[in-house]
Amino acid sequence: MKSSKNKKLTKVINEDKISKRVKELGAMISRDYKDKVPVLICVLKGAKVFFSNLIKEIKVPCKPDFIYVSSYNKSTKSSGKIKLVKDLSINIKDKDVIIIEDIVDTGLTINYILNNLKLRKPKSLKVCTLLDKSESRQIPVPLDYVGFNVLSLFLVGYGLDYAERHRDLPYIASLNE
Repeated sequence: MKSSKNKKLTKVINEDKISKRVKELGAMISRDYKDKVPVLICVLKGAKVFFSNLIKEIKVPCKPDFIYVSSYNKSTKSSGKIKLVKDLSINIKDKDVIIIEDIVDTGLTINYILNNLKLRKPKSLKVCTLLDKSESRQIPVPLDYVGFNVLSLFLVGYGLDYAERHRDLPYIASLNE
């Protein structure tokens, strides 16, 4: 396994489990959005791997878009200050929207995104996250599709990073001192 200075990686969720769960989430979204064309919003940068695999498993037409928010900088803890780096290019008014996120932990980032997007008056607004770290939650947020519930560890891989490293791992690992 790849490692960072003074940190080691411990595999938490392997490639097969991720692949199976992504297929299941795609089937759920396909069922729930039958006869609809949802806008799928990928939260950059972390969700891009999950998003690209999930969209292949969704069997209804959809419109992809991207939003980029930042709160971590180069730390293993959220700063709590959310910054909008890149906004949507699609008008979501009166559209069915699903936010695709890599991980929801404190809830601060997804709450910021939800509040921002609600102002644009979508027809519906749901959240699909690969990982739910509910024991770290500071504010309650609605999660409609959850891949895995995980412990309060700092996780990397499958798009998640530490200081822009480890996004390329095909599995989810914890980063330990």
